[in-house]
Amino acid sequence: MQIKITMTKVLISVFLILCITCTDNAFSQEPLENITNKEKKIVVDSISKILQKNYVFPKVANSMVEMLAKNSKSKLYNTITDGNNFADRLTKDLRAISHDLHLKVIYDPNSKQRKNITREDSLKIEQSKIEKMRRGNFGFKEIKILNGNIGYLDLRKFENTNYAGETAVAAMNFLSNVDALIIDLRNNGGGWPNMIQLLASYFFTNEPVLLNSFYFRPTQENSESWTQPYVPGKTMHNVDLYILTSKKTFSAAEGFSYNLKNLKRATIIGEQTGGGAHTGKILNVTDKFKMWTPRGRAINPITKKNWEGTGVTPDIEVPSNQALGIAQTKAIEVLLEKSKDTKLKKFYKWTLKGLKALLEPVLIETATLQSYTGSYAGTRVVSIENNSLYYQRDNGTKYKLT
Repeated sequence: MQIKITMTKVLISVFLILCITCTDNAFSQEPLENITNKEKKIVVDSISKILQKNYVFPKVANSMVEMLAKNSKSKLYNTITDGNNFADRLTKDLRAISHDLHLKVIYDPNSKQRKNITREDSLKIEQSKIEKMRRGNFGFKEIKILNGNIGYLDLRKFENTNYAGETAVAAMNFLSNVDALIIDLRNNGGGWPNMIQLLASYFFTNEPVLLNSFYFRPTQENSESWTQPYVPGKTMHNVDLYILTSKKTFSAAEGFSYNLKNLKRATIIGEQTGGGAHTGKILNVTDKFKMWTPRGRAINPITKKNWEGTGVTPDIEVPSNQALGIAQTKAIEVLLEKSKDTKLKKFYKWTLKGLKALLEPVLIETATLQSYTGSYAGTRVVSIENNSLYYQRDNGTKYKLT
């Protein structure tokens, strides 16, 4: 089954890929030849034109162009002969003005050869990309049910739903019976907005909700992204949602977090995120240089702004390595408070005690642990191994005690 998310032509053209990390390994890092001052001037002039036509903030673009012209006139780039070093220096200079972590100049000396590849070669390259996504399970790293019927999804990337939709639907259907859900984005660097749209749609009713508006600089157009009125399987609009973040959470992963936080639909737990909200595309600068150029920006319907340069501020700010335990505890506490069922409340209390015992371990001397070993009621045995107690009934499963 192939899931396609309906979006405007503007969105499709704007959001080729949000995650800048995919470009870092896409091009050669070995210089084939030194670049001349004449080539560097052509690169600077071309970048200036691209920025003036495409960059999401015209005034910032003009400031960057002025800076490049000043540096070029002062011959600051004349001593650089390595293509990678020149690209890195330009990226550093551009970001010093824009503070835009998506903006990146890339040295790609093999670009010209790739332009002349055959249709068959292009298909092979595309299939290779799809195969790479498949081997990464389209970003869905781990899915499981934690104690207390808390769902857990470790999502490493928001892949294009044209390829990843079927996997996304399977994951959401697997999690559809949980009482609360934790989505772990601590190692997620971004991806495609149509996956944001698909996953977010599972957390609302069939009444469409506006997630974001988008402004596209080259055409001066505005568009909107809404939740879908229908998703394959059950929605989880009544399920408590928690999102884990870290300093590495970036781009589309931030967009997902920012949208659901401001819609009061999720609790964000972890660290302040990276702060990359602009979307764009790789544009050719010359035959040897390219530039990831931010050409659009998200505008949240509630805050009227986005997370560019600031990141998403967690509702509960803790070191990222503690976020999962805190989220589990919070989820159980909320369920316990809301529940009216006596048996269910007892279940949540028991789960919470066990969870807190794991999060706040008590060190007990071996001699004290040894005093608890033995047979209870004949068939129940408590033993000690590696300074930990274990419980076993008859020949059944042996459980480690907390």
